[in-house]
Amino acid sequence: MDFQALANIGEFVGAVAVVVSLIYLAVQVRQNTISQQTENYTRALDRISAQQSQLERDGKFAMMLSRGVRDAKSITPEERVQFTWAFYEIFGAFEFMFHAAKNNAIPEEVWNRWELTIDFWLSFPGVVTWWEVRPAPFTDSFTAFVDSAITDNPVNDDMGLAWREFVNG
Repeated sequence: MDFQALANIGEFVGAVAVVVSLIYLAVQVRQNTISQQTENYTRALDRISAQQSQLERDGKFAMMLSRGVRDAKSITPEERVQFTWAFYEIFGAFEFMFHAAKNNAIPEEVWNRWELTIDFWLSFPGVVTWWEVRPAPFTDSFTAFVDSAITDNPVNDDMGLAWREFVNG
């Protein structure tokens, strides 16, 4: 076997090694992407779960929030402060998911679910009122998204009625 044949074999083996390395790298990147999506979604769910847990433990707070979503004027000034910070946390989690979705860091199907959840909350006049007067901003792109959702999905009185009927039994 001459040097040229050995060189050709070496090039072939090198090319195979590069292809195998690229396949391995692609698999690793895909696994990392899936892991990152799961981690991002878990962080957002932890924030939402913390709010839900508080609502579960504190019936008075839950009822105040229920009244406030229907009509922010129906709750006291002190309750409006609580309402404000509760919705900052909720919408902060939504904002996190919004940006994660824009960067493909959570699955599209998951984002679609939360986008519908945002639409649900924005169907209540008290939430829209809170959004319009919130004392601190969200990112420009998330603010534009929510403003558009409010414009495209006006307050749904039927949703509020259905919610009241559910809560009141």
